[in-house]
Amino acid sequence: MSKVERRSEKHGVSWEDEYGYVQAVKHGDTIYLSGQLSHDGEELVAPAPVDSDGTVTDFGNMGAQLRQTYANAAKLLERFGASLDDVVEEVIYTLDCDALFAVAGPVRKEAYGRPDPLVASTMLGTTRLAFPEQLVEVKFTARV
Repeated sequence: MSKVERRSEKHGVSWEDEYGYVQAVKHGDTIYLSGQLSHDGEELVAPAPVDSDGTVTDFGNMGAQLRQTYANAAKLLERFGASLDDVVEEVIYTLDCDALFAVAGPVRKEAYGRPDPLVASTMLGTTRLAFPEQLVEVKFTARV
């Protein structure tokens, strides 16, 4: 029995080492991406405003965060010679399903480059994500 190739990639951000994980693992012909979020290096892109308790006060940056999230996923996939065209499943975690649903269609269609993304997609509401200013996180599975 031959051993299946296994390779990983990181973005190089501090929380990877702090938490202890990689951003992506390719195992055989499948690429698993950890939940991606809207960052550019160590900085969140379009952070949501929060009050003194860390509660989000405005969900208006949902589209910008989602757009950057797909861009970050595309960068990781590219390192494996893949693209968003190879994604077969996504799971979208959000603090507000209504705010996400209002922007997700156009952003997803733009990211996947087609009016009918051929991706199994699940949306889940949650009370908190990794960072207080984070509105959305997306986990991807791709086949190559």
